[in-house]
Amino acid sequence: MGQRDTGTEQLIKDTAKRIFFSEGKLHATTQDIADAAGVNRTLLNYYFRSRDILFEQVATEARAEMSAVMDTVFSAKLEFKEKLEQLITVFMDQAMKFPYREMYVVTELNRGDKVVPEEKKIRVKAFLKEISAEMEKGKIKKMDPRQFCMNLFALMAYPLITNCLNKSIYNVNDAEYLKLMKDRKKLIFEMIYQ
Repeated sequence: MGQRDTGTEQLIKDTAKRIFFSEGKLHATTQDIADAAGVNRTLLNYYFRSRDILFEQVATEARAEMSAVMDTVFSAKLEFKEKLEQLITVFMDQAMKFPYREMYVVTELNRGDKVVPEEKKIRVKAFLKEISAEMEKGKIKKMDPRQFCMNLFALMAYPLITNCLNKSIYNVNDAEYLKLMKDRKKLIFEMIYQ
């Protein structure tokens, strides 16, 4: 067997990731991906055998990338205020780049055969303790720390997941919406730390 062209394989994966998670075309066909990558479908099938195999590989890598980025923030030795600001920036930057990845992750978890790994739950538990400590200091409004996290991620993710709806309702183009989302990072932080 000949040597695999990892550059072509990576091009196909990058194209699929863009189509699935940036453009939201989760049901794109192998032909759609091959056309967008500028390769023939036979070559795509050589590397991945099926759309499902390609999708699963791209999705696994996308989850791992997001997890690594978020873990870096969660484990950073920063004051909570700085960590929160960094978390908002990192999450929103990632979600602006791949707005449909979050929808995919939630859909996969709703299937019931995927669970959040235990090490992730441990990191979240540590973050909840940091939130509680900040509340005890009187720096942020007291509430159940889980509510704080759900509020925070809803403020960040929802406008990105519903971007098509929002663009239509507010009659804004892609560039204007991107500016709104960039401004939103600061706005969310300032809502928490007035």
